[in-house]
Formats: sequence, structure tokens, C-alpha cells
Amino acid sequence: MRFVLIVLLFLIFGYSLGLVLVNGSEVAVNLLFTQAPAMNLGLLLILCLFLGVVIGMLLALLLFKVLQNKWEIGRLSKENKRLQEELAQSTIEIERLSTVKTADQTIYVDSQAGVDTVDTTVIR
Repeated sequence: MRFVLIVLLFLIFGYSLGLVLVNGSEVAVNLLFTQAPAMNLGLLLILCLFLGVVIGMLLALLLFKVLQNKWEIGRLSKENKRLQEELAQSTIEIERLSTVKTADQTIYVDSQAGVDTVDTTVIR
């Protein structure tokens, strides 16, 4: 991988050098609010290409981050919905079990109602 990167950088440098040598004419650059001194046309082309690549990469990173956040929000929304459904099902199950337990206790209390208790308190 490192070898491929070195070869790619060498090719870009060679292309840039060739561009500067072939386009050797001087060009005045008007920047709307100011006037830049006359510069080599090849150098100006390389500068514009470099700025375009850098700005494009920054915008691509920003766009990728926005898309990544959108994907994460969507995934978390789905997980939230699933957990809410699971919570609702668990609540229904707890209510069902509590009514069954209450019915069991009622039957037990009723069966104990027929038994007479002996009063063991002593009166003096």
C-alpha cells in the first residue's frame, strides 16, 4: 500500500511539473476585490486544482458525517420502537401475573375464613 502511495504521489508531482512547464505564460488574476500579481498559468491551474480537491474533500467529509448521523438516528429509532413494544408486552405480562396471584390469595384467604381461632389472651 505504501508503494502504491509513493508511485501515485510521484505521478502527481510529475504531472504538476509538466503542467507548469507547458503553460509558462504569465496571467493577471482578478479576485473581484483585489488584484493578484501576474503568475504562471500552470501554477495557477495547480493551485486551483489543489484548492478544489481540498474543498471537495472537506465537503465530502461533512456530507458523510451528516449521512452517518442520519443512519444512526434511524437505527436508534428502530431500536427504541422495538424496546417500547417489548416494554408494553412485559407490562401486560406483569399485569396478567398480578391478577392471577391476587386470585390465588383470595381463594387462600377464603379457605381460612371457616377456621375458628382460639383467643389466648388472659384477662385479669
